[in-house]
Amino acid sequence: MAEKMALAKAINESLRKALESDPKVLVMGEDVGKLGGVFRVTDGLQKDFGESRVIDTPLAESGIVGTAIGLALRGYRPVVEIQFDGFVFPAYDQIVTQLAKMHARALGKIKMPVVIRIPYGGGIGAVEHHSESPESLFAHVAGLKVVSPSNAGDAYWMMQQAIQSDDPVIFFEPKRRYWDKGEVDPEAIPGPLHKARVVREGTDLTLVAYGPMVKLCQEAAAAAAEEGKNLEVLDLRSVSPLDFDSIQASVEKTRRLVVVHEAPVFFGSGAEIAARITERCFYHLEAPVLRVGGYHAPYPPARLEDEYLPGLDRVLDTVDRALAY
Repeated sequence: MAEKMALAKAINESLRKALESDPKVLVMGEDVGKLGGVFRVTDGLQKDFGESRVIDTPLAESGIVGTAIGLALRGYRPVVEIQFDGFVFPAYDQIVTQLAKMHARALGKIKMPVVIRIPYGGGIGAVEHHSESPESLFAHVAGLKVVSPSNAGDAYWMMQQAIQSDDPVIFFEPKRRYWDKGEVDPEAIPGPLHKARVVREGTDLTLVAYGPMVKLCQEAAAAAAEEGKNLEVLDLRSVSPLDFDSIQASVEKTRRLVVVHEAPVFFGSGAEIAARITERCFYHLEAPVLRVGGYHAPYPPARLEDEYLPGLDRVLDTVDRALAY
């Protein structure tokens, strides 16, 4: 039976199921054990599975990821938490130089079943280095899968699929959505991990988003409907690989595309989507592909983040621009 729960609780339940199902699954990170994580995503897991499976690590991100790589080489499936998005960079070398390359370096003989959980994005009034959106940095690296759920149901099943993957997965968790509730059905049959999903049907324009921006796009589509505009909303769910076929199918129907993400527009994932869809759908498009995102500037202090983050007005203004062509 489906149960309504917060996104953070859905991840907790998914980790619990993975720990129960496979003794090789480990959870590691700063304060994930006794504290249960800063956002309480791992709450209760160490109590139930012990300190040898839910491990409080030193404050050393490079060491955490390096240890996870060694554990994966020995047959374990470590799930690593980076406490906040901006803390991942000390581990960036381990991720892109070792974790992402090991499978190719070994000519396919070595698997790297490592999941790196990263709470990301703004909207919670956090201090510096706590509100970054670095997904494009990892999507650029061959050998890594990069995913981000937007709702509790996807969070539960995508975490299961990420842990079962023999390739490393960077699992971006939209921290501002941790407390949003949704339906979770542990008996459901999930779709493919990297398949996009239409969450609202429409005919006039396609809004594409992932993670924290999917809810905003749904709100924008609802607001646009009051003015007689029929917008389709597509939840990408995966940033690498990208489901270009689903985007193309939607754009061939609506003939207009706006991509929305929190990360800066400059060199963001929206740029790759815009370029690829322009190639694929050139004769279908009735307007250029437009993008809405953060500015090419350091993330501001919390009191200014509402000016930095994409909001309803910015999305609707961009929709109007696209429809005006």
